[in-house]
Amino acid sequence: MEKTIYVVKYSGPFGFIKPWTAVRDSETFSQQFLTPSIVEGIEKKLFPELLNEVGIKKIVGHRLNYCSIDIQQERTWAKGGFSFSKEKGVYKTNLGILKRGVMIEPNLYLAFNHISDAEKANTQSICLCRNEDILHPEWMQDMPMEEFENIGGFELIWGKSVKNGFKVGHNRFDSASEMFGELKIVGNPIRTYDKIS
Repeated sequence: MEKTIYVVKYSGPFGFIKPWTAVRDSETFSQQFLTPSIVEGIEKKLFPELLNEVGIKKIVGHRLNYCSIDIQQERTWAKGGFSFSKEKGVYKTNLGILKRGVMIEPNLYLAFNHISDAEKANTQSICLCRNEDILHPEWMQDMPMEEFENIGGFELIWGKSVKNGFKVGHNRFDSASEMFGELKIVGNPIRTYDKIS
């Protein structure tokens, strides 16, 4: 018998996932996959009773797709807040301009084993990485695992070492341990605007 899972679809106007290797880059494109620590952070937001537990307990799969990448400028300043100085009659500040390639209209699908977990997740919003990129629940469906596997998008299949893919960062929930994974691409993860669902 085919296993049934419960899937919640989230959508929003923008999404940005900063790659861990791009800390000081002035132009960065959004990463197209979720790392284990991002999924664990989303899970802890949805289920705060898991805040004191290590590891991913309820989310059993995910898929991310979007319509396009848009370059946006963001003004930043150094840690410690805004400051300025005046040298030879010219004001200087610690402001900087960053260019970010942001996902437009991202859809994120989260899969759960239990309907009660999906129902709870379906009543809440989430963020990928930036607080301003809010994704709202759009629908919840039960579906066979095989049907979920046909949803187009990116999914990182987690591994234990570089033998199982590539390094994707350090896990903030697990003593900054290294994270690895292999990128799974299903169908065409870049949707056209006329195929929003």
